[in-house]
Amino acid sequence: MDKIIRTITSDGAVTAAAVDCSDIVFTAQALHKTSPVATAAFGRLLAAGSIMGASLKQESAKINLSVKGDGPLGTVFVAGDSRGNVRGYVTNPDCPTEYYENGKLNVAKAVGKYGTLGVIRDYGSGEPYIGQVPLVSGEIAEDITSYFAVSEQIPTVCALGVLLDKKDGKVLFAGGLLIQLLPGAFEDTIEKLEKNISQLEPITTMFAKGMSILDICKTALAGFEVEVLDEFPVNYVCGCSKDKIESYFNGLPEDELRACVGENGVAEVKCRFCNKTYRFTEDDIEKILNNRK
Repeated sequence: MDKIIRTITSDGAVTAAAVDCSDIVFTAQALHKTSPVATAAFGRLLAAGSIMGASLKQESAKINLSVKGDGPLGTVFVAGDSRGNVRGYVTNPDCPTEYYENGKLNVAKAVGKYGTLGVIRDYGSGEPYIGQVPLVSGEIAEDITSYFAVSEQIPTVCALGVLLDKKDGKVLFAGGLLIQLLPGAFEDTIEKLEKNISQLEPITTMFAKGMSILDICKTALAGFEVEVLDEFPVNYVCGCSKDKIESYFNGLPEDELRACVGENGVAEVKCRFCNKTYRFTEDDIEKILNNRK
């Protein structure tokens, strides 16, 4: 079962949050039939969305992350909530996969060299917060780090990873780690943290060694007294339904609604997040129109 944990040092100087979202990324791969490189990029952004969503204090708050590069992958989009649940899609899920010389997936080439990382936080009331920064690498983790530094002025280290089975390309491990300095951190705290970070292994390597998300946080915060803020399960949650589609249809002008019906007498709507298809017959459309009267 996928889980997220949030921790803080006892002096209140550093926070670390880690997520194991292996099942989430496995589910996303199966739903969207993503190529290996698309799975890696999508999985990294899903991990980031889960951690960033879980940091939202308001119960009804939501977050949207979008990576739009000039590479063949197109847009990678993830939506998350305050419980760390996520969903998303990739414009080109069958993006061709290329590798670095060391055998690792070349996510940066798939994403592209030029583009943006966009973040929208909706707190459920008032105007949503909208931030956008240029991509610095296309590897996702570095771009998330840049976003926090530029848009929120929070010193941040982000590590994201997806490990695939070399034989069948299925997801073995996926997760993320987000470390942030809080205001008032002393110089010795920063030095100790920098040393820890320089010695950290890739997050999927730590998972493969059997380390828990708490183990990972404690390793990142070695030398500090660590307190657990909370820990809870996270899932891939779409939330689409026929009722929601009907609600959308009900807002369309009559001529546009009737135009949705194809030559076969059926209007079909496919959810971008889970690929489920909803079918509405001409009778269904007439009922929607009659309910307006």
